[in-house]
Amino acid sequence: MTIGTDNNPFKHSVDLAQPRLGSMVVYASDEFFAAKERLIDPAAPIFIPDKYDDNGKWMDGWESRRKRGPGHDYSVVKLGVPGQIKGFDIDTSHFTGNYPPAASIDGCVSDLELPAEGTRWQEILPRVNLVGDSHNFHRVDSPIHFTHIRLNIYPDGGVARLRAYGLISPDWSKFRTEEITDLLALENGGQALACSDEHYGSIHNLNAPGRGVNMGDGWETARRRGPGHDWALFKLGHRGEVKMIEIDTAHFKGNYPDRASIQAAHVDGASVEDLIEHSTSWQTLLPEVKLEMDKQHVFTQEVKPLGAVTHARVNIFPDGGVSRVRLFGHVIS
Repeated sequence: MTIGTDNNPFKHSVDLAQPRLGSMVVYASDEFFAAKERLIDPAAPIFIPDKYDDNGKWMDGWESRRKRGPGHDYSVVKLGVPGQIKGFDIDTSHFTGNYPPAASIDGCVSDLELPAEGTRWQEILPRVNLVGDSHNFHRVDSPIHFTHIRLNIYPDGGVARLRAYGLISPDWSKFRTEEITDLLALENGGQALACSDEHYGSIHNLNAPGRGVNMGDGWETARRRGPGHDWALFKLGHRGEVKMIEIDTAHFKGNYPDRASIQAAHVDGASVEDLIEHSTSWQTLLPEVKLEMDKQHVFTQEVKPLGAVTHARVNIFPDGGVSRVRLFGHVIS
């Protein structure tokens, strides 16, 4: 039986291999049974018992044919944004008699979409044994910001999904101090740290690129039946002064929050637990404002001049769903 992602030790990290960051599977040594592109599909893998195609049983993942000679199969993923990788999930969900017994992962740095043959690859995850129909989580520790990863499977078989969890660290020297940028954006290194509840949708969606495609592509809490309100905690990609805020309730109509506010602070070296404890007393960046359904709300005059901040707490009253939050401002060195 598949292990639930509730046990994911990297659930508060960014999946660097997700397509909405621009990541793509650029090569597979073989994809006879199942296309390589499914390997990084953001949706959870599914199983359809009676679905077959011209090559055999349809599987939601990447699957090579049975290898009858020496060697092993592999696929190459180009990361949309280079990042420092902290761990992997080699997800074999629904692959039982056809998963690879073992796998390893390499990384490289290249300006090409598909690295050239002479590219130097570095081992990130040594060869490990895999369990079928399971999430195979593995921690790694490498300081390199890789642009590509290569999944090696031994000798062949199927993998449902590959997740590469880590941190995005943009080159902020390229940003001019007078330039307005989204300090919270995922692609700019913004990190979702914690929240009160994410029953229907992940806080990692709040600072993702683009507008939400549906309600599932946002942050939505369960209906609150008692006192209080819901909140989400973030670390900005770089400290800066926020000048404009966007709160987008796209697709949320009967379940958007009635109101919202944002608090912020400049914090160094605090644990997530300490941030949660003290965030209720942070200064007000955006006072409580009324929200409307399915709308991009833009606030400028309401934003308080707090100077340099590094963290933000988004409060919604009392509960509900928000698609995106943007904190536009100046980078402060």
